[in-house]
Amino acid sequence: MGARTDAARAEVLTAREALGGEVERLEAAGRSAVDIPTKVRKEPVKTAGLAAGAVFLVAGGPKRVLRRARRVVVGPEEPLPKSMLPPEIDKSLRKMGSDGTKIRGTIEREFAEYLEAHQGERDKRDLGAVLALLLSGVSRPFLQQASRRMVGRLFSNDSGTFEEAITRIRARREAGKGSDIGH
Repeated sequence: MGARTDAARAEVLTAREALGGEVERLEAAGRSAVDIPTKVRKEPVKTAGLAAGAVFLVAGGPKRVLRRARRVVVGPEEPLPKSMLPPEIDKSLRKMGSDGTKIRGTIEREFAEYLEAHQGERDKRDLGAVLALLLSGVSRPFLQQASRRMVGRLFSNDSGTFEEAITRIRARREAGKGSDIGH
């Protein structure tokens, strides 16, 4: 029974050492991944480009660029006219009576019904909206994947930084400043 106990104790000590090593590697990977100042010192242009690209994607830059491109291709949207009442409609309104509130309610109700009834026709005519929806639907997965890659590269651990972090962690542990697991 003593041999089994010694073997189990040796297994526990080996597992403890392996766990300590994994904790060191995990801590070093975490420190290396978020050590932005070192990344900026080593490759300032690349790090700035990745950060700018991530901000561009997160801030909705591609959507704005597509909107602007649509305006360039299709042209600007027509502004609303200053007066929406042609003379014929103005005459018809005067024939309805003099109670402005009642007339306004009737017009709003009938106009809302008209818009609902003809919604499909307007959607079919609006080719620009259809193209924009199609482009946004198709490009969204690509943009999401690109933003994930950029953020991943921005926070990836650099092998040199990783090794430096491991060295610092081991030195701190040997000096007795770090916490030893289970000791």
